[in-house]
Amino acid sequence: MPTRTVDQGFRTFLSTLTPTAGESTAAKNHRSSIKSCLESNFGMTNFFRTGSFGNGTSISGYSDVDYFAEIPTCNLKENSTTTLSQVRDALKKRFPTTNVRVSCPAVVVPFGTDAKESTEVTPADYIKTTDDEYRVYDIPDCSDGWMRSSPDAHNAYVREIDENLSKKVKPLIRFIKAWKYYRNVPISSFYLELRVTEYAEDESWISYAADVKGVLSHLDDIDLRRMQDPKGISGYISPCSTDAKLEDAKSKLSTALTRAQNACEAEDKGNTKTAFEWWDMLYNYNFPSYYY
Repeated sequence: MPTRTVDQGFRTFLSTLTPTAGESTAAKNHRSSIKSCLESNFGMTNFFRTGSFGNGTSISGYSDVDYFAEIPTCNLKENSTTTLSQVRDALKKRFPTTNVRVSCPAVVVPFGTDAKESTEVTPADYIKTTDDEYRVYDIPDCSDGWMRSSPDAHNAYVREIDENLSKKVKPLIRFIKAWKYYRNVPISSFYLELRVTEYAEDESWISYAADVKGVLSHLDDIDLRRMQDPKGISGYISPCSTDAKLEDAKSKLSTALTRAQNACEAEDKGNTKTAFEWWDMLYNYNFPSYYY
């Protein structure tokens, strides 16, 4: 019976993690209705995709679709929580049978049970354009105020490191996010995306198995501490929304690191089948099989 190498296993895994054309289409289906609602209620001037789908690091079946809704300052409230409530109410009126809700810094509009059918809308106040021509916004900070954000700058940061390393950084981000989703690890996707990219900056090349272990080791070494925005725009970025979630994440990280270490050790000893078993455990039995 034909067998795979570990590298072949990761490449096969990547193909299952990458959203299909159908998922991308589903993600666009409700865009025009949301856009017209926000334009008529808030005078929205720009509506653009951000997040994992916007940066090519989404996970099939798990990543929702994120948009920034650029709204004139005069139509926003000083208290960002009030603005979120107003956006929620307007979208709830437009989609009365949908469980529209606030999930700071966004309003979630779930059109179905799958993540790909869920849209997150973040109200955004345009502030300036940087010298590098990145647009900077204020978005809700989840404490009634506003904080700076620039999807353009962060996407460019990830893209630059990805291109420097033969376009293997975005797949590495996907592998780490897959662990997050398959093992229900309560870490922010944005935090993981920037931490993986930060890790990759110091690498000369990427080997998927070794560097999944390397990223997990890096996260463990820094004890999942807050991260200073590498672009100097968003301030400090927290890994988790609560202390309880942080402790849960640390526990799951420790388990994942042990499994990744065992997998790499088995591969080094020539025990490829055992390595597959450890990777399969890490990914909650969603990793490709050793045998074709």
